[in-house]
Amino acid sequence: METKAPTPEVKPEVKDVKQAVKPEDTQEKKSGKRTILILLLLISFAGNGVLGWMYWQERNRANIVITEKETVIIERENVKADLVQLQADYGELKTTDEKIQTELEEKKAEIAKLIVEADKHKNDAYFISKLKKETETLRKIMQGYVHTIDSLGALNKTLLTENVHVRTQFLSEKEKAAQLSREKEDLQGVVNTASILRANGTKAMGVNIRSGGKKESETKRAHKTDKIKVMFTIGENAIAKKGTRDVFLRILTPDGKELARALDDANSFSFRGVRGFFCARQTINYDNKEVPLALYAENKAGYIPGKYIVEVYCEQALIGQTTLLLE
Repeated sequence: METKAPTPEVKPEVKDVKQAVKPEDTQEKKSGKRTILILLLLISFAGNGVLGWMYWQERNRANIVITEKETVIIERENVKADLVQLQADYGELKTTDEKIQTELEEKKAEIAKLIVEADKHKNDAYFISKLKKETETLRKIMQGYVHTIDSLGALNKTLLTENVHVRTQFLSEKEKAAQLSREKEDLQGVVNTASILRANGTKAMGVNIRSGGKKESETKRAHKTDKIKVMFTIGENAIAKKGTRDVFLRILTPDGKELARALDDANSFSFRGVRGFFCARQTINYDNKEVPLALYAENKAGYIPGKYIVEVYCEQALIGQTTLLLE
């Protein structure tokens, strides 16, 4: 009997798992993550830009509103002055014609109501503009009464016309004078602002005094601080007046108190319309050139850890400020 040879077992081919993950796939994943990161950064930059633009728009809108309000107030005062003068002009018109005289009294009463309305709607630009037109209309009507009364022989036309003309010129000159006064005040404000001295490079540090006061070293430790030293340079200013100036150093401690050698009149000064206390003062002879200064604040009770607010004043104006953090 013929014996058959056994059939050899065929084993499935096993592929290397590491070969299944291609380098191209890993590179694509990294590239995708980088693309997402770039997109997120672009979105963030765009968002910041939009917020900045919105802030700029809002600030401009606020400035426009303030200017409009100031303009409305000026217009209201001018219109009110015109109405008061117009009321007086109507009061000067006299006639024996009862009908015309009654109409004149009605116009005077109407003007009185408009004056009240001008105060009532002082911030309403539309109403003030409307009121201005009504005032012009009433003045034209008054001129018609002038001609009518003159034709009746109740009033001397020449004298009244001259009177109206003089008053019109007076109001015109008054407005010109008011405009010049406003321009002068604005210009003076610019000059005053430009003439204020500035403390450039204001810097504060805690110092430890050694060798009998001959040597000092900077320290950030509150318990090692003997004095607070504040350094700055009064900048060059060609507009400022020459002469002596008192420069004051004001420091607020971390607990909200004013640092001073003593809380009395001798250690107080005026700034921004109020009075406060200074911890150091230096008198300088300003000659429109730079003046470097270093002021020292001493506190016999010692210094506590925290943030100190440092301010430099001259002629009641804040000219420099900084902060100091003691540990």
